Amino acid sequence: MTRRRRRLVLLICCMSLLIVSLDNTIVNVALPSLGHDLRAPISGLQWTVDAYTLTLASLLMLAGSTADRIGRRRTFQTGLVVFTAGSLLCSLAPSLGWLVAARIVQAVGGSMLNPVAMSIITNTFTDRRERAQAIGVWGGVTGISMALGPVVGGLLTDTVNWRAIFWINVPIGLLALFLTWRFVPESKAPSARRLDPVGQVLVIVLLGTLTYGIIEGPAAGPGVSAACFVVAAAALAALVVWELRRPEPLIDMRFFRSAPFSGAAVMAVSGFAGLGAFLFLNTLYLQSHRGLSALAAGLCTLPVAAITTIVGPLSGRLVGTRGPRVPSVVAGVCLAVAGALLSQVTLTTPLPLLLGIYVIFGVGFGMLNPPITNTAVSGMPLAQAGVAAAVASTSRQVGQSLGVAIAGSMASSAAAYRVNALYGLIVLAVALLTTGRWARATAERTAARLTEGPQVTLSQG
Repeated sequence: MTRRRRRLVLLICCMSLLIVSLDNTIVNVALPSLGHDLRAPISGLQWTVDAYTLTLASLLMLAGSTADRIGRRRTFQTGLVVFTAGSLLCSLAPSLGWLVAARIVQAVGGSMLNPVAMSIITNTFTDRRERAQAIGVWGGVTGISMALGPVVGGLLTDTVNWRAIFWINVPIGLLALFLTWRFVPESKAPSARRLDPVGQVLVIVLLGTLTYGIIEGPAAGPGVSAACFVVAAAALAALVVWELRRPEPLIDMRFFRSAPFSGAAVMAVSGFAGLGAFLFLNTLYLQSHRGLSALAAGLCTLPVAAITTIVGPLSGRLVGTRGPRVPSVVAGVCLAVAGALLSQVTLTTPLPLLLGIYVIFGVGFGMLNPPITNTAVSGMPLAQAGVAAAVASTSRQVGQSLGVAIAGSMASSAAAYRVNALYGLIVLAVALLTTGRWARATAERTAARLTEGPQVTLSQG
């Protein structure tokens, strides 16, 4: 591919990230209006967000391996069609139940976009430094979506209604569909991977019961929560045992022998749990408690979005030149500091001070995304790039789902933001542990094992 063609492919892949990420930020700013019209309780608002992120998390790995098997462009195009159709259904939803169902349809399409797009980027940009820079641009698109989502969503909510927030996905999705057909080459893994329906079901049971226990537990009682957590733990144990026995698993457990890869997954869960909690709580705080309009609340999030857009590509360049440690450490420190400061915010906190805290949060989140993605796919065989990228994307969505669930179930936003500070400390500790010489050695050994072929089953070993 020529340099110009590679950049065009990157642009097309970034368009898919834009609409999937945009949907999260747009929906968050419209939650108070949506909840009023559909008479939704706090738990209903949580499900409006988590039905989308949970479905994404449950299907990303299946989508990544399917794309490697049947073709990345074909899977990507299918995802664009389903996501666009789901957006239309969301705009027509007559009740909360129908909206949640349409959000699931959206997420089914979205699951075929981001991990597959990252796999396309990985196979397009084969030079290590060029790939890191491309991933930095990819991470910067998250900042753009954070900038556009609250402002555009607030404007549409105030001037039309909350249903209009889903319309913006339609023209972007159709344009991306045409450009993909025209310019993105087809690619697939050299050998087809088998489907793993048992593993897929176990993933859905694990994530679904865990999130249900957190969201509905406070209202349903401790017995329901305990039962959900027991089922989730059993599903996790069964998933690990099952995947270790399969020669071609849904989740290749050998990936986690790499300390950098495992660290990237933990940092993704922690960092995006902080993001999910921040977006959810911030919307309710600014609109329901401080009385701002949806547009004004969206404008208040611009510092987060702007700094994320600037810092994302910078983080990508740092990863390419100096490795993932520096940006990961900066991310952990900033997220921890922002969480601690937000826990002290009150209704009388001056707006400039609040926006300054948002800037700190934006620096942390902007620094976090590129090292997570780069660490997840670097060193992995190209044939398994889709699955590796899907694990990283799944970790992000799991984190965001848990962040919303935990934040909404806590007694106060101050307590929830103290948990956000803990997320930042986890990112910091894991970054220091998994970016040194020992960690790189484990990554090299893991890459060597992955090139040897399918994993050996327990019965053979």
